[in-house]
Amino acid sequence: MEKFDTVVVGAGQAGIATSEHLRAQGIDHLVLERGRIAERWRSERWDSLVANGPAWHDRFPNMTFACDRDSFPDKESVARYFEDYSRMIEAPVRTGVSVERARPFVDQPGFVLETSQGTIEARHLVCATGPFQKPAIPPIVPQTADVAQMHSTAYRNPGDLADGAVLVIGGGSSGSQIAAELNDAGRKVFFSIGPHDRPPRRYRGRDNVWWLGVLGIWNLDTPAPGTEHVTIAVSGAHGGKTVDFRRIADRGITLLGMSSGYEKGTLQIADDLKKNLDAGDANMLGLLESADAYVARTGIDLPEEPEAWKIPSDPDCVTNPIRSLNLAENDIRTIIWATGFQFDYGWLQADTLDDQGRPIHQRGVSAVPGLYFVGLPWQSRRGSSFIWGVWHDAKFIVDQIAIQKSYLAYRPATL
Repeated sequence: MEKFDTVVVGAGQAGIATSEHLRAQGIDHLVLERGRIAERWRSERWDSLVANGPAWHDRFPNMTFACDRDSFPDKESVARYFEDYSRMIEAPVRTGVSVERARPFVDQPGFVLETSQGTIEARHLVCATGPFQKPAIPPIVPQTADVAQMHSTAYRNPGDLADGAVLVIGGGSSGSQIAAELNDAGRKVFFSIGPHDRPPRRYRGRDNVWWLGVLGIWNLDTPAPGTEHVTIAVSGAHGGKTVDFRRIADRGITLLGMSSGYEKGTLQIADDLKKNLDAGDANMLGLLESADAYVARTGIDLPEEPEAWKIPSDPDCVTNPIRSLNLAENDIRTIIWATGFQFDYGWLQADTLDDQGRPIHQRGVSAVPGLYFVGLPWQSRRGSSFIWGVWHDAKFIVDQIAIQKSYLAYRPATL
């Protein structure tokens, strides 16, 4: 049986960051990855995906991207970045290894991991599988319906889909980018949108991520009530543009409210489209107001941008919303569910998950001795699940491992 002080499960951004800090502390460790480094960026995203944050911001502190600092790296560039980073820090990553079960020992500290390549023992276990684990598809349209259905993780490009119209469900970053791409490719697109935040891509010459930083929003440590899982519509596609659903509709996309039910080939649509759009506008305008107040308070010289405050008039699909949509009559042959993810810790046999399968933790530290998490949404702050944020959370977790090791190394002075 192989033995390590610490085993990290997952070699995406969370696992690589954790490895860097473990090496810096001189802690013997191994990183296990079922696929390749940053596998989800490679094989579970569409072809044209780019990062939602610019290269100068969404990175680790000790390496820049090999592209223009204000551009948005494509998915292959992001994957190469983590591969290059892994080589730079000499991370002990073992790829192509699936962790089938991991459990704490009953009568001694540590964990035993059963993997596809044998059994491993670890004193500490770090779960670094990130927030995007198991695709979530609401049970609205039965799989027996006469329409192809896929999660956004299975979508690649418009040419791979069957002919006909496409229904995209989910108004976050993935849904809005996929819907726009399909529309640009000449497809008829119906786009079902729920509650969302809609920040500006840029304002007064600064990117959204810059404003979130100087306004202290990235470092918020607790989400407002009811906002833990709010969908955020922001995009780096085509150089980065503000997502504006009304302008999307003006380009030919038919907006819908939330999909609420299905019966005999017809999708039922909630009467909430106007409310959802107005709430998204309010979110954007609130950020613009905070930005203007910051400029006035600090005297920083940034050009005014009155055009950013203008909200287009409602298109017909908003003023006369569709409440039921017959798929066959509208030639809808594909549904793409851009509806997020669920956690999947079926391999972790430890008393640290709630009744919905979510980790119970404090800043990534579980109640099970020696068990930690990195890469969770809101792990310590709003930015925790982003590339730059996960690096700082990983440092905190590795510091906790080092602290525990120092306690265990203590020996009282002889009398």
